[in-house]
Amino acid sequence: MRATVSWLMAIIGLGFCINLYAKSVDPMVEIATNYGAIRLELYPEKAPQTVRNFLAYVDSGFYDDTIFHRVIDGFMIQGGGFTADMARKETQKPILNEANNGLSNVVGTIAMARTNDPHSATSQFYINVANNTFLNYKSSKNPGYCVFGRVIDGLSVVNAIKQVPVSTWDHYQHVPNEPVVIKRIRRVVPDVVPKADGPQQSPDMPEARPQLD
Repeated sequence: MRATVSWLMAIIGLGFCINLYAKSVDPMVEIATNYGAIRLELYPEKAPQTVRNFLAYVDSGFYDDTIFHRVIDGFMIQGGGFTADMARKETQKPILNEANNGLSNVVGTIAMARTNDPHSATSQFYINVANNTFLNYKSSKNPGYCVFGRVIDGLSVVNAIKQVPVSTWDHYQHVPNEPVVIKRIRRVVPDVVPKADGPQQSPDMPEARPQLD
């Protein structure tokens, strides 16, 4: 009897630990590219709709064989909307802009690209390769761009991509001369590691905008 009670308590304790772990660890994904892998930590507590939208595209395989179609060294690398032949992919409905969440467009963070309409983001995202704090939320008239995660491994891959030669393709600017392919994006099991405070801010870079080309 005593052994049975001990066994039940152990099972209950294990279940509690698993539940606590699931609630305390942010989801992670890995972007497999032809330059290497980029691992991202996402922040659903800060940007719930944005993370949910991004993971829906991930889980559906939408990003498989897309590209980073816009690369600007000193600014950002943008992808998630075009195939290697620059064909635009059909997306789901746009989402609300959650840029007013306290997260900053600093080096290594991932955010949603959009048009001049603040609530127009769909599938395209960008990874900051500079401290682009001018893209942060300022006010309802200057709503900014929504950060929803950060690179936790593979920043060297991001730095390699930002340096690729680019040119104009049709009416699209800053297109890599050779495709930077997103082979796939998949969820990965998070490691239990302490959360960092994130990259430190520095003065703003020259103004530009990550647009939905």
